[in-house]
Amino acid sequence: MNEVLVRWNSLDADAAAREVLPCCGSQAWAAALSAKRPIADEATLVEASTTVWWSLSGQAWREAFNSHPRIGQKQAASHATAESRRWSAKEQQNVSSDDAAKSALQEANHRYEQKFGRIFIVCATGKSSAEILNILEARMQNDDATELREAAEQQSQITHLRLKKWLHGS
Repeated sequence: MNEVLVRWNSLDADAAAREVLPCCGSQAWAAALSAKRPIADEATLVEASTTVWWSLSGQAWREAFNSHPRIGQKQAASHATAESRRWSAKEQQNVSSDDAAKSALQEANHRYEQKFGRIFIVCATGKSSAEILNILEARMQNDDATELREAAEQQSQITHLRLKKWLHGS
């Protein structure tokens, strides 16, 4: 069994929830995932995370979304843990620091927020600014319910990547 899981399984519920919170940003997700312990391995952890995530309310999803900085920015709108900020920076490392790309992303983020009332969430790992901008523009065509589900799917992908980083110390 993974050493991180062994230690995490032995923590009290509040400490366990605090420890996994940077992987998602939703207090409800962290509490519910910690309640599923003991968890034996990575596959079971990811499966439990998915089950918990899709059982949550839209409000819990929005809390997770708000733990991320906007694409192209460094700081989340709401309080995010240091670990979450560090992971966000790595996830967005391919986003260009070019002024034109930053400006285009900023403008597109603003339009998205005006339409949907929340920040744009995408699993940015390995994606360039141009790819992210294309995804954002395509998703602007969604209705609110479709887009909320798409944002939740992207958050789920981000959470899975972060759970693996947490387990393996990267």
